[in-house]
Amino acid sequence: MMDPRVLDPAQRIVSREGLTDTQIDETVTLLEALRRWRETEEAVSEASRRYMKLGDNDMRALRFVITAQEHGSIVTPSAIADHLRISTASTTKLLDRLAAAGHIRRLPHPSDRRSVAVEVVEETRDAARESIGRVYGRRFSAAAQLTSEERGIVTRFLRLLADTSPSPDTAF
Repeated sequence: MMDPRVLDPAQRIVSREGLTDTQIDETVTLLEALRRWRETEEAVSEASRRYMKLGDNDMRALRFVITAQEHGSIVTPSAIADHLRISTASTTKLLDRLAAAGHIRRLPHPSDRRSVAVEVVEETRDAARESIGRVYGRRFSAAAQLTSEERGIVTRFLRLLADTSPSPDTAF
């Protein structure tokens, strides 16, 4: 339960000034729906990682490379490091894991002899498309069912919510 009337009856953290009980109920319902979405998203991500036997950064790297390949871009280890915000040493270990598991291959870079190109193998790309791609397709369909005005409202809400969050570097 995310009801501030229960969690913070003295309103030391959450002010309910000017809100009716109905407005508070609606806000609690919205936040509970958001919590349910987050739990579902985490469960889907975890199931995908387990299915492919990969960690979170491994999955993020594969999605990055797959997307780049779909657009005809060449991906280098340094591009992956930049995207994931990890060191080149960590990127090398990540690519070693993915190559050992048969998810990627390293090829000579077509225009830079000092670099390599990273490609996701077709079997992994197909597995990602069937799992993650289908989930994304259902999400896109759900968003497309909203009116233009509703999409604008949801987008505004999510941006406001993101702006309330501390940066990932902030310690609590």
